[in-house]
Amino acid sequence: MTHTASAADTAPKTYPWEIRASGLKVRVGRSKMAVDGLDLSLGIGAHGLLGPNGAGKTTLIRTLATVLRPTEGELEMLGTSLGRVGDHRALRRRIGYLPQDFGYYKRFTVREFVEYMAWLKEVPKRDVPDAVQRAVERVGLADRADHRMKTLSGGMVRRAGIAQAIVNSPAVLLLDEPTAGLDPAQRLRFRELLTDLGRDTCVVVSTHLVEDVAAACSDVVLFADGRLVFQGTPDELGAAGSAEHPGDSPLERGYSALLRTSGQQGSAW
Repeated sequence: MTHTASAADTAPKTYPWEIRASGLKVRVGRSKMAVDGLDLSLGIGAHGLLGPNGAGKTTLIRTLATVLRPTEGELEMLGTSLGRVGDHRALRRRIGYLPQDFGYYKRFTVREFVEYMAWLKEVPKRDVPDAVQRAVERVGLADRADHRMKTLSGGMVRRAGIAQAIVNSPAVLLLDEPTAGLDPAQRLRFRELLTDLGRDTCVVVSTHLVEDVAAACSDVVLFADGRLVFQGTPDELGAAGSAEHPGDSPLERGYSALLRTSGQQGSAW
């Protein structure tokens, strides 16, 4: 089936950054400011979002996905301002989102699950079969497409989650801990997919695994206590550390050094 480009697909790009935040604050609960005065600009490419537990990574991802509303400051995605009020339905059609935990009907097959998510994202009906097939093939689930979700391993369920996130060919792709539950071979395939997606998509991937960022991301964003600590290339992150800092690789030592400088020492066991 031939895909027919929509007006949105062929419209000229009129914004300098896919994601731009200025003084962004997002409150969670009554008092905690989980994102606190963030200035950040992200364009095409794979951006690794690193930070300790409680740094605000998931809150930021959820805000970018329009699940949460900004409390203060400015946030713009794909040229659309995300204020505290407004209907962002049109923007959501252009976003792919994989949360840490996602729900699904266990009796759905993988194909039915991804089709359902394509329908929710308002993918044109004529394009859905091809879009679903491409998505399941890209995550290595073509041979499981007609198996029920309840029969899949945890890693396969995660891959089905990635498939639903990319089924609408998003301009911005948000992945929160996407490699959780993947075995080493699956993680290697995911890194290849991430590199491929980053060629023409703004991908933001939140992870605790520094080696995934090193292998697949062109840009690293280090987040601590709701604030931006560092943004640069993996090589620049590695250069920030030295042998005196904890870690088994240059990136881990750079990560430790920058957190120490920011006052975030990391939690003990």
